[in-house]
Amino acid sequence: MVEVTVTPQSSLADRPVQIRVRGLSPSQLVTLRAWLKDEQGECFQSRAFFRADEAGEVDPGLHAALGGSYSGVWPMGLFWFLQPDTLFRRLVKRDVAGSPFRVRLEVFNGLCLGTDPREQPLASCEAERWYMGPGVQRVPIREGRVRGALFLPP
Repeated sequence: MVEVTVTPQSSLADRPVQIRVRGLSPSQLVTLRAWLKDEQGECFQSRAFFRADEAGEVDPGLHAALGGSYSGVWPMGLFWFLQPDTLFRRLVKRDVAGSPFRVRLEVFNGLCLGTDPREQPLASCEAERWYMGPGVQRVPIREGRVRGALFLPP
């Protein structure tokens, strides 16, 4: 049975996570896809193609992506290379305190280039990416023409 995991499942957005796929056949070609919907409902996604090692595992921190949104060894590549489905959109988190971005990770057999809804992933999981730690206080700043926010630790 194929399984994809992200460790830790919930983390701050600037912290690295480890993505692992287990249960594949040795040398199996797979597509790892990450996607999320922002607060306006816009979809952002990335994908990378991997060949499983002799144990039937894929770890983007150890194994080089063969292509897709990036190539080479990038442990956080699926998060860093998220691109909008609609041109000229930017991934911006407005509500930093109230909710995380929920990034869906999916594994597909072979090279998966499209987003055909009939194509079912072999496995999937979800990662939460928070932009503000627990206990941090956000203080809005408005002084003359200056706008910003001060983040105070607990």
